[in-house]
Amino acid sequence: MSEYGELIDDRTVRFERTLPGPIERVWSYIVESDKRARWLCAGDIGPGNDGPVDMHFHNATLSRAEDIARPEKYKDMPEELFFTGKVTRWEPPHAVSHIWDFEDESSEVCYELEDLGDKVRLVLTHRRLESSDTILSVSGGWHTHLNILVDVLEGREPPAFWEAHTRFEAEYEERLGV
Repeated sequence: MSEYGELIDDRTVRFERTLPGPIERVWSYIVESDKRARWLCAGDIGPGNDGPVDMHFHNATLSRAEDIARPEKYKDMPEELFFTGKVTRWEPPHAVSHIWDFEDESSEVCYELEDLGDKVRLVLTHRRLESSDTILSVSGGWHTHLNILVDVLEGREPPAFWEAHTRFEAEYEERLGV
């Protein structure tokens, strides 16, 4: 299993991580706002098919480590971002998918969990990405956020968000050739 995500078609990236379980614990870090806020964002996901999705990103709060300035590419982006959407698949504690509507783009994220005893395999697939730039940003972002999730679940302090994101986004540009 590669730590890096892969482009599985021209609009879809897929990531895999093995996380400390049990599966119910990992599920709670995906769907419960207060726990998800520690690695990704706060806000509601579901419950149930057609349930609401309301996500509040504030990446600067994900680590106590001193960070670099927000990269030039993201300088006009607000410090806090908001996404809305709806749940398209709800199968606790094994899968949840939802739409993310942001400005004029709509994509879909699917989290699938597989119980491996004391570990859990997370497969995250982000579909309907509109452009090469979005693919790079999303790939660097998910890689960074998933690394933070691993750190949180293992009780470690995550590294600074923007420093890690900048590094991974550059690596994905080389790896994916987009």
